[in-house]
Formats: sequence, C-alpha cells, structure tokens
Amino acid sequence: MISLDVLIIQLSGLTQEDLKRWIDNEWVRPDEEDGTYVFRDIDVARVRLIRELRDEMLVNEDALPIVLSLLDQLYDLRRRLRDLRHALLHMPPDEMHRILTCHLMSDDVYYNDNED
Repeated sequence: MISLDVLIIQLSGLTQEDLKRWIDNEWVRPDEEDGTYVFRDIDVARVRLIRELRDEMLVNEDALPIVLSLLDQLYDLRRRLRDLRHALLHMPPDEMHRILTCHLMSDDVYYNDNED
C-alpha cells in the first residue's frame, strides 16, 4: 500500500488534482488511514487504466464513467466465467451432464415460448 504522494511520484504526469477528482468521482476508491489516502495495488492499476484511457485512447472525462462501468462489468464477467470453469473442472461428469441437460432443456422451452 502506498500514499498519495508516493503514487504521484511513481506515475509521472499524474497530478494531485486529477487524482483527487477521480477519488471524488469514485473512479478510484483508496482506503483512508489517519486522514490520508492509502492505495492498494488494485487502486494503482485503476489509476493507470484511467490515465491510459484518457491520455492514450483519448477518452474524455465525460465518457470515462461509462467506459469504466463497462470495463468493470467485463472484468466481473471474466471472473465469473473463470469461477464457473473451475467449478466445472471439479464436478463429476455425470452431474455436469445432468445440470447442462436440464439447463439446455429449460432454455429451449423459454426460446420456443417466445417465438410466437
């Protein structure tokens, strides 16, 4: 974990004003200890992402909340798929077959009912 001052030193070109604005907008959510911000690795990665979007991909700050939200959803979906894959790898084959068959049959009913 690092302080705001250390983060600004580590990431050249990052201003305290930018970082505080991103915190106020809740794009970055550092912890607070003794009245000062403390940044975890995930916070530092988020700051780097915001800088990359803004400075390299030229996403303006009005669009950043939408882009960040979409990226958060994408990362969450990837995490869920990884968890599902892990669960499937550890599931007995007959149980996996039963669950998938049941799921596929219920989806077929749903789609057939909505074709009218």
